[in-house]
Amino acid sequence: MTGQPIERETSSPHRVLQKSLDLPCGAVLKNRLAKAPMTDTLGNGEGDSTEAQVRLYEKWSEGGTALSIIGEVQVDPRFPENPGNLVLGANSDQQALQSLVKRALIEGVHLWPQLGHAGARSHQPVSEPKGPSALEIDGLQCAGMSVEDIQELPDMYARSAVCAKNAGFSGVQVHAGHGWLLSQFLSPLFNRRSDGYGGAIEARCRIVLEVVDKVRRAVGPSYPVGIRINSTDKLEGGLTEDDALEVVRLLDQTSVDLIDISGGTYFPGAKEISDSPNQGPYFLDFARRAKGVTNVPLMATGGFKRREQAVGAVASGAVDMVGIARAMALDPRLAKVWLTEEGGDPDFPIFESAPPGGITDWYITRLLALGDDQEDEFKLSLPSAMRLYRERADQHSVQWREKFSRPAVSG
Repeated sequence: MTGQPIERETSSPHRVLQKSLDLPCGAVLKNRLAKAPMTDTLGNGEGDSTEAQVRLYEKWSEGGTALSIIGEVQVDPRFPENPGNLVLGANSDQQALQSLVKRALIEGVHLWPQLGHAGARSHQPVSEPKGPSALEIDGLQCAGMSVEDIQELPDMYARSAVCAKNAGFSGVQVHAGHGWLLSQFLSPLFNRRSDGYGGAIEARCRIVLEVVDKVRRAVGPSYPVGIRINSTDKLEGGLTEDDALEVVRLLDQTSVDLIDISGGTYFPGAKEISDSPNQGPYFLDFARRAKGVTNVPLMATGGFKRREQAVGAVASGAVDMVGIARAMALDPRLAKVWLTEEGGDPDFPIFESAPPGGITDWYITRLLALGDDQEDEFKLSLPSAMRLYRERADQHSVQWREKFSRPAVSG
C-alpha cells in the first residue's frame, strides 16, 4: 500500500527496490527507481528530438529504470528554459517523437515528458521573459503576466499533454518546481500579485491546480499525470516548507498520480542544491511530513548517491519512488546494478573551485557524450564543459529564433 513501510530484508536490500508500484490511475511502475528529469539540451534547436536524445533515453530504459522523465519539455516556444528543449505542440516533428517513444518505451519502462514553461527565467537570447509579477532586480528582469495570459496556461499544458499521449508517451509530469513558471506562482519571491492568483498559498497554487485539472480532463482518467514541486526554494522570501506542505494537501484533492518532491531554484546568485558537498538525500524530512497529508504516491529527487540511501528511503515509507539524476548520468545502467544482490555505487567526480553553474554544465555535456555513445572518452574539464554548453546554446538560439520568430503559442 502506498506510504506504508516496506519490509526490509537486511540480506537482500535490493528486493525493496524491486517491488512494483501501482499508481492511482491504474498504471504500474515496475520498480522503485526513476530517472529524474534533467535538462539534456539534446533537441535540434527547433524544438524537436534528435538521434542523440533518442539514444540517451534508450540507454536509460535498457538500464532498468521503471520511469524515465524527459526534463524541460516546453508548452510554449516563446518561453523556453533552453533552446535545446523539446516543444510539444501541433508543429512538433511527429516522426522524431515516435522514434523516441519506440526506442525508449521498452522492457516495461514508462517515458514521461516534463511539461514546463520558464516564465520569468526564460532564455533571454530567444525570449522576452514574463512571470507572475514584473520584476527588476540584479540578474532578473521580466514583465508581469496579465490575467488573460494566466488563463491561457491550462489549455497550453493540456494541448501538450494530448500531443504527448498521441505520440505514445506513457504519461506526463507537470513541472512546478525549481523556479520555473508554475513554481514562480507558488513563490512569494516571484509572485507579488494581489488578485486571485496571488497572496495566500491557496491563491498562489490556484493556477497549478487549474493546470492539473485541465490536463487530466484532456488525457482521461487512466493516463498517468505526475507533478514536480519544490519543498522549499532555499531562498529568503521564497516558498517555505509549511507552504509547500499546503501545496501537497491541495494536490491530494486532485487526480495526480505521483508527486515528485525536489527543491531549490534557478535564481540569480542562488547556490544549486545539487552542487552541495552534503551526501544527501536532501528532501526526505519534508517527504515524511508530506506523507501525513496525502495518499498520492511520493517520489523524492536529490542527493541519492548510494543504494543504501534509496533502499532506506523506500523501506522507511518516507517515499514510494526514488528519483535519480546525476548518478544515472554517470552510469545509465545504475538501476539494474542497484536491483541486483551485488549492487555497487557510482564514483562521483570531485570538482575544486567550481564556478556557478559549472557542475551542471559538466553533467549536461556528459549527457551529450552518452547520446553519442562516447561516454568512455568523456574527459572534459569544467571550463571545457562550460564552453561547449554555451557554444551549443548559442547555436541553438539562432535556430530557435528562425523557427519561432513569430509570437505564436505552441499547439
